[in-house]
Amino acid sequence: MGASEQAGTEMSFLEHLEQLRWHLIRATAAILIGGTVAFLAKSIIFDVILFGPRDVNFPTFRILCNISKAIGLDQAFCLDEIPYTLQSRKVAGQFSAHMWTSITAGLIVAFPYVIYEFWKFISPGLYENERKNAGGFIWISSLLFFMGVLFGYYVVTPLSLNFLGSYQVSADVMNEFDLDSYIGIVRASVLASGVIFELPIVIYFLTKIGLVTPDFLRKYRKISLVVVLILSAIITPPDIASQIIVAIPVLILYEISIIISKRVIKNQLKKEKAAKAKR
Repeated sequence: MGASEQAGTEMSFLEHLEQLRWHLIRATAAILIGGTVAFLAKSIIFDVILFGPRDVNFPTFRILCNISKAIGLDQAFCLDEIPYTLQSRKVAGQFSAHMWTSITAGLIVAFPYVIYEFWKFISPGLYENERKNAGGFIWISSLLFFMGVLFGYYVVTPLSLNFLGSYQVSADVMNEFDLDSYIGIVRASVLASGVIFELPIVIYFLTKIGLVTPDFLRKYRKISLVVVLILSAIITPPDIASQIIVAIPVLILYEISIIISKRVIKNQLKKEKAAKAKR
């Protein structure tokens, strides 16, 4: 029996919808506030953050350059110039990019509060001890999301832009990308990585409701490896090095998810034994 039922305050379907509506309104308001701040900080959002991976001195490029020198590849991964330019060919192109980028930034900044509103919506159906874990859930899910965002920004984005920006089918074709296309690559890389890094949280809930077990995860580990490689191929350029770089943290998260699933099952068994002992 959930918390709301125990307290004798079980809500109707329409009341649940009303609650959900207000949670969505508050979450949306937080995103819009974050987006407004990002909109006003245009120079930081675009010149420093968004266009950062276009700089040859971007940290990722410097690290790859130093690694290539250390292992004897000389200047193999060192950039002298960015092999593409950006352009905006639509009348409202730059303003539209400014708006949508601000909203995306607002979503990223407001993510902990969005998760908080999500938790507030589902918490009435949970037990008291589960509701006490709200702080830990919000903190861990936010930490994983931000780790994924940083990984997408510092690893996936520069690798993708460098590969796609330098790729040519002919020397007669110049790489002059539309601003929307460039921003789309950055946004997809960052948000996709943020979502993928939530894997342990997803596995936790799937285990709680009985859809996943540690044995299931171990049994299909090889299939999961294939899925991870496919995901890596989707969000990275089609070169083996980039796919491996992206696949490694995802595989680590998968192994962590197995440990989490095992712990959830163990706690559930303890609760069942304790309940039987009280009878």
